Amino acid sequence: MIRMMTSLCWIVSGFILAGCAASTTPPQASSLDVAPSYRGPYSRPLSDVPPANDAESKARVHTELGMEYLGLGRTRVALDEARVALDADSGYAPAHHLMGLIYMELEQDGQADGAFRRALGSGPGDPDFNNSYGWFLCRQRRFAEAMSHFATAEANPYYCCKARPRINAGLCLLESNDPAGAEVQFAKALEADPASSEALYQLARAGYRRGNYRRAHELLGQYHQRFDPSARSVWLGLCAARRLGEHHAEASYTEQLRGRFAGSFEGALLMQGKYE
Repeated sequence: MIRMMTSLCWIVSGFILAGCAASTTPPQASSLDVAPSYRGPYSRPLSDVPPANDAESKARVHTELGMEYLGLGRTRVALDEARVALDADSGYAPAHHLMGLIYMELEQDGQADGAFRRALGSGPGDPDFNNSYGWFLCRQRRFAEAMSHFATAEANPYYCCKARPRINAGLCLLESNDPAGAEVQFAKALEADPASSEALYQLARAGYRRGNYRRAHELLGQYHQRFDPSARSVWLGLCAARRLGEHHAEASYTEQLRGRFAGSFEGALLMQGKYE
């Protein structure tokens, strides 16, 4: 939902927002190294709580549909579904959360802020709400507040996706010009979920941002051994290889961009010779 860049050789879009199963780990404090915006008691994400009545059941169905449409980029249809959900139950917090995401996508910041706050009013410790609001605050460059909400999401013991708020926290730290702090968060995200391709890519990206091109090159080698290459991972690999004078690797990455990813944004940068 947001593209942040200060050098053409490190490009990112989107924030981490995906479903996962709940955990029953006992309550704990956040280990994100900042104070959470909420200190408990924690409960399960409200989207996991069974509907209490028919109105809430209808609201839930349309909220879930709206989330699916939003994920497909059909923002206006998602907005219609969110409105139907709130018509069914005006207090249904996950529908307000959906509204916040939609308004954030539409760059209607005042409405997004209000919708997220209404959701958090019903679920101040909800990890999804805090994760999303943290990203919204990061976009507003309210970095300290953003990190506090990511810490709340990470601290919720019923939230299995510990890597998610850490990755978003790392992205926020990169945007605030703290690549060292971002690298710590991405490394911890990878510890929390060793299968996270996003955490590994972002760890390589943070290393590149810090000028540690060798580390970025090595991490991207691991990435391409474990996961399918993407235009952004190949582009970052090419940039790191150029910095290191690794001509064979640079040629390989260049060939991939010209072949598999010729129509990508990164492929266009290659054709224009815009490496920095």
